[in-house]
Amino acid sequence: MNNHERLLGILEEGSSDYVSGEEISRRLSVSRTAVWKQINKMRELGYNIDASSRRGYRLISQPDRLEASKLADMLNTQSFGQRIVVLDSTVSTQQDAMRLAEEGAPEGTLVIAEEQTAGRGRLGRKWYSPRGKGIWMSIVLRPTQPLAFTPQLTLLTGVAVCRAIRRLTGVEAGIKWPNDLLIHGRKVSGILLESATEDQRVRYCIAGIGIDVNLNVEDYPEELSHVGTSLKIEAGLEVDRTALIAAVLEEMELLSKLYAEQGFQPIAMLWEALSVTMNRSVQAHTGQGIAVEGTAVGLDPSGALVIETNQGERIQVISGDIQL
Repeated sequence: MNNHERLLGILEEGSSDYVSGEEISRRLSVSRTAVWKQINKMRELGYNIDASSRRGYRLISQPDRLEASKLADMLNTQSFGQRIVVLDSTVSTQQDAMRLAEEGAPEGTLVIAEEQTAGRGRLGRKWYSPRGKGIWMSIVLRPTQPLAFTPQLTLLTGVAVCRAIRRLTGVEAGIKWPNDLLIHGRKVSGILLESATEDQRVRYCIAGIGIDVNLNVEDYPEELSHVGTSLKIEAGLEVDRTALIAAVLEEMELLSKLYAEQGFQPIAMLWEALSVTMNRSVQAHTGQGIAVEGTAVGLDPSGALVIETNQGERIQVISGDIQL
């Protein structure tokens, strides 16, 4: 147990009472100055600690911390989340999950971080992942379907996250093809699916999920202030991150079983019911730099978006950005 954990234990023992700096110094075998520095470090991590020159220190509140044991107790799954890795800070949970997958981690292995220093979105974009404010996680998937059908897993993951958000918070999030979740036109979640292949076979996929959970308006950098939102902003109250992670994993397992038993069609129907893209005028910018304008009319069997142009031509968009 390090000094941070020992100090937290001392403050928790004190409950609502103050603990003198002298007592903390004696129990940790450090100087009063070292205690003061450690208190400031804890404040930077989100601990609300009151200080009184005559009485000492008192713990008022603790940040919402993710714990593997607490999540495991909430889960009602057979495989998803049965192995959980919680990190304080990491470059990207995608990289950590890939490493575990290469080592043979089973399907449903979960990596979560309190903070990502270089979280990734689609098309090489950076994903803003501040400490303790959201869900930044990656799940190991081991699909058996052909490589061409892996985009379907992105849509499946979107449905799972959307259903979990709606069920837990009552906020009516909607899915924008292929991987964004919006609330009132603002992005609250993004999904990144990355695959490792060999001889046209999928070895594993990593489903990266980012959800802005408890960010306040002032938490967003200027460039995101007009396009992003959080569940806290939309619901008007803080959301239990652990409960939401458990809900996402349960939905992922449920939909994965449905997908294995009945194929993509029921997933596509669920996606279309939750979509904010369907039956709307859209402009698609494909990876080849081609712009397609028309009405989004459905998904094809592979998961591509079908757009009907003003001339009546139906075009399948496999990848790209959609503007509504």
